[in-house]
Amino acid sequence: MKNKKKAIGKFQFSKAQLLAVRDNGNHPKSRRGSGGLIAPRKLVRRPGTARVNQVAILGQGEEESTPVELLIQKGKDQSYLTQDDVLHVFPEAESNMEQLEELYIVLFNEGIPVVEPEKTPSVDEVDEKETAAEKKEEFDLSAIGIDDTVSLYLKEISRIALLTAAQEVEYARGMEIGKKAYQRLNRNHITPAERYHLDRKIREGELYRQKLIKANFRLVVSIAKKYIGRGVSFLDLIQEGNIGLIRAVEKFDYHRGYKFSTYATWWIRQAITRAIADQGRTIRVPVHMCERINKLTRVSRTLVQELGREPTSEEIAKELNTTPRKVERIIKISQRPLSLEMPVGEEQDSHLGDFIPDEMTLGPTDAASHQLLREQMEDVLTSLSPREGRVLQLRFGLKDGKSHTLEEVGKKFGVTRERIRQIEAKALRKLRHPSRSRKLRDYLE
Repeated sequence: MKNKKKAIGKFQFSKAQLLAVRDNGNHPKSRRGSGGLIAPRKLVRRPGTARVNQVAILGQGEEESTPVELLIQKGKDQSYLTQDDVLHVFPEAESNMEQLEELYIVLFNEGIPVVEPEKTPSVDEVDEKETAAEKKEEFDLSAIGIDDTVSLYLKEISRIALLTAAQEVEYARGMEIGKKAYQRLNRNHITPAERYHLDRKIREGELYRQKLIKANFRLVVSIAKKYIGRGVSFLDLIQEGNIGLIRAVEKFDYHRGYKFSTYATWWIRQAITRAIADQGRTIRVPVHMCERINKLTRVSRTLVQELGREPTSEEIAKELNTTPRKVERIIKISQRPLSLEMPVGEEQDSHLGDFIPDEMTLGPTDAASHQLLREQMEDVLTSLSPREGRVLQLRFGLKDGKSHTLEEVGKKFGVTRERIRQIEAKALRKLRHPSRSRKLRDYLE
């Protein structure tokens, strides 16, 4: 009997692995405080997803376990996971937000918290330790060239108090009430008293929204610091991260139980990485190509450690399951342009542009030859009639380097293009005469 597979979100699980489907709330770990993961609610099935609430992946199938299955099993064994564990399975998590959200739902329903990588507390102590760490959080900006604008901004956001998990839920609930009030306000047949009540709920919801955003500005700064030196200024990184924070606030669902900071981290990172892809290079590289470049870089580093040398395009292509030609194309795209003003040498008194030859500029010998040819051409053209000489100059661009059509020359002289063709042919026959052609023949060799 074939081992059929079922889909949960975007994950593929074998039938043998879907062994235990638990009722909501019966899991002993699901009611613990666990890094922002609280008691689960009944999941709502989205279009295209399986009708499954909780899945216990026991890894008893005959097939080899996938990285996602191993990740969940690891979380069960040690009762927690770190963000680094998630990033190891989803290195481009910012590009797979829906898939990542499905993973968090599975982890949440299994009672597996996701904590900061430097923390390894027990499941019961995650919330308490994270809250204490947030209250004591200070920004180490020694590696950042801080100007007055950054200092002023950091000083301003440091005055805003951090939120507890209960406050996050309270503010998110207030926002939800405000959204429902706004929808109700757009309906007809509302009394003045109801309108006043709904307006107040909308204003309160907007106030809660602003408080939730401002209370997480420090989270944006801590994430933005990790992306310094990638072509985007620190202030711009903060600005883009704040945009991601606003998106996270709009999409946050407190019913699912995880902490807002855990959820918002991915949206902030996504906004910052997209901004770096759009603004970090002189020549813009699309986001999907940046992801390929990052993947190629990781594979290349891994092969360097395994082989003890730089890998070839064929070896990288084999790991990426692609062709060497595509690998070479990605490598070429990943190269950054260099400034012609870049200092060169130990004393840095020269620039890169000083050593790059100008292929458009003629050498001394060629320049002298062209100048003599120009003088000889002018001398030969003076032996023709003024009209014939002018027609040849316009037709072959002997003056300004721009050649003109018969029709354009005809308009300048007020004659038909057939007449210009006749004048041109007559002038060329005269130039072929030995008395004139011998002056120019040497330049053809």
